Amino acid sequence: MARRTVEDEDGDRFLLLKESAESSLVRDPATGETQYLPTASLEPVDESPLRTAARQLPPDVRTLLVAVPDERALGLLLELDADGPLAVRTLLSAYDLCESDLHGLLAELRAAGLLAETTVAGERGYGTTPAASDALAVLRNR
Repeated sequence: MARRTVEDEDGDRFLLLKESAESSLVRDPATGETQYLPTASLEPVDESPLRTAARQLPPDVRTLLVAVPDERALGLLLELDADGPLAVRTLLSAYDLCESDLHGLLAELRAAGLLAETTVAGERGYGTTPAASDALAVLRNR
């Protein structure tokens, strides 16, 4: 049986694992807990079961994982979280990024809500957002 996303009467979403006329085995993506629910109380939802499964991770962590394109970008986020905010001039001199690569990474990470523009010693700079800091803390503690 193909896995599907279903929703109960309270609007909670589950992964459908097994289905019969009377009851269905579902897994809560947030907790991983499985339980049987009455089949009549479940409605199919137009959402990929893989997207539903991804809800095991907190939203901030999912955003970070999806938005960070490579280890260099992840390293930049980690450095800004540990030492930031930092001025653009400092970022250019401290790391092995050319100006266009740095600005491209900064733009991507800003668009994802992981970095925020700020002023550092009178210069334009960047620091991590609270959402990025929270997500990085979760990943560091794993």
